[in-house]
Formats: sequence, C-alpha cells, structure tokens
Amino acid sequence: MMEDPLGLVLVDVARLLRRRFEKALENAGLGLTVAEARTLAFVSRRPGLRQSTLADELSVEPMTLVGFLDRLEAATLVERIQDPADRRAKLIRLTPNAAGVVRRIRTIGKSVREDAERGIDPDVAETMRLALLKMQDNLLSRDDLLA
Repeated sequence: MMEDPLGLVLVDVARLLRRRFEKALENAGLGLTVAEARTLAFVSRRPGLRQSTLADELSVEPMTLVGFLDRLEAATLVERIQDPADRRAKLIRLTPNAAGVVRRIRTIGKSVREDAERGIDPDVAETMRLALLKMQDNLLSRDDLLA
C-alpha cells in the first residue's frame, strides 16, 4: 500500500517549491511577491493578452489580478493599453524596464528547480514532467463536469 499518495506529495512539493521561490525572490530584493513575479513571467511569455484572459490563465479572480497589475504598473514594469478591437478591454504588456526583472525571476526559478531536481536522473525528471502535463490535461479536460 502506498504510504504517501501522489496527490499529497504533489501538493507538498508545490508548497515547498513556492516557499523556496518566495524566499529566493525576497533575498533578490526585487520587491515582488510570488504572484507578481508569476504575472510578469506569464506576460513575458504571452504579451498582449487581455486583462480578463490573463486572470483566467493565471487562475486568479479578475479583481485579484487588478491589484497585481496596479502594483506592477506603479513600478513601471507593465502597462495596460486599450484593445483596438474593444475599447472597454485592456491589453497587458511589459515595459522595457521589466526585461532585467524578468531575467532575474527566470534565473531564480531555474535555481529553485535545479535544487529541487538535484539527484534526479534528467530522463526521469522529463518523464515526471510529461506525466504531470498529462495529469494537468486530464484534469482540465474534466473541468466541464465541475461547472
């Protein structure tokens, strides 16, 4: 019998990764929360998303995202521009000031991942990544049943 079910291990590892990333981010002195760093990193990969789409993609409430974006905009790291297709909607993009910050966030994330994966065969780590992506896909494809 399995003593530590996969779901519990996943939740615990995710919590530990987040805690380690949070501490590394704090030590880097960027003045960002994990959520703000995650928002910046996501926008760097998907620039020009509508604010509402970004909230969905980050799995946060729209009002929660507004708080993140307000702080990031005040720090001149993101800007909200009017969507030419719908003047009521705002598109989110990074400012030039964000480039160095995003590089630092990625470096911190890479270091945390490397620490977490230390001693794991790279092929095994890749198999785990692919298995987790499949689990993610399975759960997302079943979301319609939860609505």
